[in-house]
Amino acid sequence: MLSDFSEVVKKGTRDDLLLSSVAWDRLPRHVAIIMDGNGRWAAQRGQPRIAGHRAGVEAVRAAVDTGARLGLEALTLYAFSTENWKRPRYEIDALMRMLRKYLRIELDQINRQNIRFQAIGRTNELAESVRLDLENAAERTAANSGMVLSVALNYGGRAEIVDACREAIRKLSPEKSADNLTESDIEAGLYTHGLPDLDLLVRTSGEFRISNFLLWQSAYAEIHVTETLWPDLRRAQLLEAIIDYQQRRRRFGGLKLVVNAK
Repeated sequence: MLSDFSEVVKKGTRDDLLLSSVAWDRLPRHVAIIMDGNGRWAAQRGQPRIAGHRAGVEAVRAAVDTGARLGLEALTLYAFSTENWKRPRYEIDALMRMLRKYLRIELDQINRQNIRFQAIGRTNELAESVRLDLENAAERTAANSGMVLSVALNYGGRAEIVDACREAIRKLSPEKSADNLTESDIEAGLYTHGLPDLDLLVRTSGEFRISNFLLWQSAYAEIHVTETLWPDLRRAQLLEAIIDYQQRRRRFGGLKLVVNAK
């Protein structure tokens, strides 16, 4: 609702103009973001990559705040992939420190906005200190009923499907063989089980690829690419993605759903 933005958006600004173009009855339920461009942002300023990651924290705040105020049911952020372990150790350590600091600083605000936090991915492989902070954030927000904020850590789309298949096979009843597995059986084992289907996938930094992110969930998602580097993303860019989504004609195989009512 527009009233949810009244305290943070001034009349006549770009954000205000964009908000007036949002169709409130056709919002996506689940939005995911590939947060890309931290390294390029830092390189353009002659700074180390870590500076780009640090600047990206403000973009996370903007995305989470905007998603909650819009009333999205789910927002999923791609923070650290299974491939990111190939990066220098000092960069990985810095990323994990920033994650822990973010949780400590932002958890009260996340609770005030009725957001439920969860981490998805092979989180059991993360350092114990990181796991404990993630578990604490999940426990402290478990009773919240608003937007679900999922942070993908040590995440890979292929790995998720493998894990889901293993879980489905493990749960097979004696009278059912692997030959009879259904999509529903596999979906039940996905990290995102219980969340709405993915409607909109946003990619920053102008790259046209999904980088092993939410492969199963993206089957019929709309994709929006912005040239904006992740540290520069603010409310306006997310609203532009929402408006772009609402102008699409969504197709689900033989079924076509017209999103734009014009």
